[in-house]
Amino acid sequence: MTPEEIAKLPYRPCAGVMLLNAAGKVFVGQRKDRYTDAWQMPQGGIEKDEAPQEAALRELEEETGVSRDLVTIVAETKAWVPYELPHDLVPQLWKGRFRGQEQKWFLMRFNGTDDQVNIMTDHQEFSHWKWMPVASLIDSIVPFKRGVYEAVLLEFEGHL
Repeated sequence: MTPEEIAKLPYRPCAGVMLLNAAGKVFVGQRKDRYTDAWQMPQGGIEKDEAPQEAALRELEEETGVSRDLVTIVAETKAWVPYELPHDLVPQLWKGRFRGQEQKWFLMRFNGTDDQVNIMTDHQEFSHWKWMPVASLIDSIVPFKRGVYEAVLLEFEGHL
């Protein structure tokens, strides 16, 4: 695909979750489909007729095993936060239908215990997980998502 063709594609609507534990650390998972460090917070597409908050709670459970009764929603981003995929990834993801994602993020407090996290779900996306200090988050994310994570951290900083 040419850059001009990619620029005409829409963004995929997506919901993301910044999950904090009692120590103020952030849940991150190592993507199963990557062989280098590619940590990220839970996120995923919003289904037709699904509210962003519902999508965020569904994605959280699908990717981490953490159910909605174990979290408290603290905040959400005011606006949608977009990012562009690197051009070489566009044809490989989502059948080449999207140029990137436009995300609504939710900050949630985890009220459970580590043994209630289970990444071996039916929709397993992570091979490993850990609680990461907020200050380490940006440097641990794939470069094309750093702008999104910076925007999310800036908007949620009063709650961190």
